[in-house]
Amino acid sequence: MTDRTPLVTTATLTVRYFAGARAAAGRSEETTPAGRSLNDITAELALRHGARLEAVLRVASFLVDGVVCHDRHTPLPAGATIDVLPPFAGG
Repeated sequence: MTDRTPLVTTATLTVRYFAGARAAAGRSEETTPAGRSLNDITAELALRHGARLEAVLRVASFLVDGVVCHDRHTPLPAGATIDVLPPFAGG
């Protein structure tokens, strides 16, 4: 007998945390569903990880596939990588 249950896949993107964002999230990376805006994703991440990460996300810069993201309202594509870069001291 063959199982004809369709495979259900969820399109995701990868969020990578650096420096203080990594400490606040308690991990170096995770995945989240794609097709949502950066604002939607950061709101979800803040709820998932708490006030400490929320504070970092408010002041962080974001790269999407290595390019600075200025448009926080456009849905992000499946397979994209978001880098969360908190402000760095020194310079």
